[in-house]
Amino acid sequence: MAKYRKLGRTASQRKALLRNQVTALLSNGKIITTEAKAKEIRKIAESMIASAIREKDNFEEVTIKVKTPRKDKDGKRQKEVVDGHKVTLYDEIDKTIKKDKPSRLHARRQMMRFLYPVKDVPKEIAGRKKNSKQFDVIDKLFNELAPKYAERGGGYTRIVKIAQRKGDAAMEVLIELV
Repeated sequence: MAKYRKLGRTASQRKALLRNQVTALLSNGKIITTEAKAKEIRKIAESMIASAIREKDNFEEVTIKVKTPRKDKDGKRQKEVVDGHKVTLYDEIDKTIKKDKPSRLHARRQMMRFLYPVKDVPKEIAGRKKNSKQFDVIDKLFNELAPKYAERGGGYTRIVKIAQRKGDAAMEVLIELV
């Protein structure tokens, strides 16, 4: 009995395909793919969500002092001349951050090893690289999905059969987060 489906690809191609599909599922919430791929994607996605649920409250709040540049009414940095050089003025403020404990940090790094980074491009500015933002799928896992599924005992994804594909008659399915 095999542990996984080979999907007619070499190991590196299969790994890239699954990474891509799992990243798309977790960032978008649903994707359309073939039935065999969906069953493999489900295994990986559900284990990641389960890991995020285990570690969702495993952090501590820490207050740190941060130096931020002082800005004028136009949003530009304020500068003053010291010894003939322009120097930016800074203010110290207290900032509260979440500091991961070791097991949560390990889970986060394991997810970072597998998931691809995602760029979020708003529709009105599509095609311009400059205005795209990095979208953190791992933060979404820990901050949105883990609290949502905390009381659920498993089964975080649903596979719904759509129809057979016209070209090769492969069964197409919609895999989505419940």
